[in-house]
Amino acid sequence: MASPTEHGSQPDERAGTEAGTATGLRADAERNRDRILAAARRLYATEGLGVSMAAVAREAGVGKATLSRRFPTRDALVTAVFADRMDGYAAATAEALADPDPWHGFTGFIHAVCAMQAADRGFADVLTLTFPAAKALEERRSEAYHGFLDIIARARATGHLRDDFTARDLPILLMANAGVVGATGDAAPDTWQRLVAHMLRSYATPGAPLPPLPEPPTETALYRAMIRLVPSGSGT
Repeated sequence: MASPTEHGSQPDERAGTEAGTATGLRADAERNRDRILAAARRLYATEGLGVSMAAVAREAGVGKATLSRRFPTRDALVTAVFADRMDGYAAATAEALADPDPWHGFTGFIHAVCAMQAADRGFADVLTLTFPAAKALEERRSEAYHGFLDIIARARATGHLRDDFTARDLPILLMANAGVVGATGDAAPDTWQRLVAHMLRSYATPGAPLPPLPEPPTETALYRAMIRLVPSGSGT
C-alpha cells in the first residue's frame, strides 16, 4: 500500500512556507505604505508640497526604491495623502450650498477652508497648484471649484457680497493666510482667524452681518512670532 506521502495527501511544507512568505511580504508592503503616507503627511503639513520624494523616504525610514514601488510619482503620493482632505473640502462646499442663508454659507466656507489650511500647509498647495497626472484629485478639486462658484453667486444675490469678489480671491486669501500661519506657528496659532475675519469684512457690502472679530494675539505672543522670522545668525 502506498503511503499518504506518496499519494500527496500530506501538506506540502514548501508550499506552506511560500504562502507564509507571501503573506509576510504583503504585510511588510502595507506597513511600508502606511509609514510613507504618515511621513508625507507630517512633512507636507509643516513644510508644504515642496518637500522632495527623497526627504519623504528618509522620514519614513525606507529606501527610494521602496517609495517608488508604492508611489511611482509625486502626484500619486499627493493623491493618496490628500484624499481625505479633498473629501473634507467637498463636504465644506456641500454644507455651504445647503445653508438656507447663502451669505452665512459663504462666510462659513471661507473660514472652514482656511482652518484646513492652518492645520495642514500642504492642503493650500493642493488647492492652488495643478497635478495633471492625478486625475482623481483634479476631478474632486474641479467639482469643489464649480461648487464655490455657486456659493459666490448665491451670496452675491443676497446683496451682502461685493460684486467685485471673484473665485480668484480665494487663492489670494490662502496665500496670505499661509504667510500668517507660517510666521506665527506655535507662538500665536490662532492669529489666522483674525486675518480671515478682516478679509471677510473686506468682501462684505456695508451692513452685511459678520461674525465677531477675534481678539488679536497678545504682544508677547506676537513678539515671539516675530522672533521666528529673524534668520538664525543675523545678529552676528
